[in-house]
Amino acid sequence: MFSKSKTTPDSESAPSLPTAVPAKMATGARHTTFSILGSDVVITGNVAATVDLHVDGKIDGDLKCANLVQGEASEIKGAVVADTAKIAGLLDGSIEAKTLIVHATARITGDVVYENITIENGGKVEGKLSHRRAGAAKAPPPLEVVENKSVGL
Repeated sequence: MFSKSKTTPDSESAPSLPTAVPAKMATGARHTTFSILGSDVVITGNVAATVDLHVDGKIDGDLKCANLVQGEASEIKGAVVADTAKIAGLLDGSIEAKTLIVHATARITGDVVYENITIENGGKVEGKLSHRRAGAAKAPPPLEVVENKSVGL
């Protein structure tokens, strides 16, 4: 029942190993669709990403990315621009997003420009809320009077 098969001269060679499967890259390299800044990461300076960004660490500077997810312990001190932003930590600065979700643990101090907004119970926003119509272009900056010359008649 559990007998060993007889070995032949050809079968005495080294046992066959399973076929090797190529290792997958941890980050996906060029094919990455998001980046993560861990809780131990502190960045001083502006951050720009063309992909989605998950921030659990601290950023002292402006941030621009496709979509932002901010963790509860995260701190961002600067202006944020994203298509979609889910804020759960501290944001000390302005934010501009098409879709903004302010979680219950979030604290935003700064002006907010949005197309769609959700603020969970407990979420705090201290600043001016400005609704922007979908597809509306940014308003041009206000005109400044540089020099006032009177023309003699």
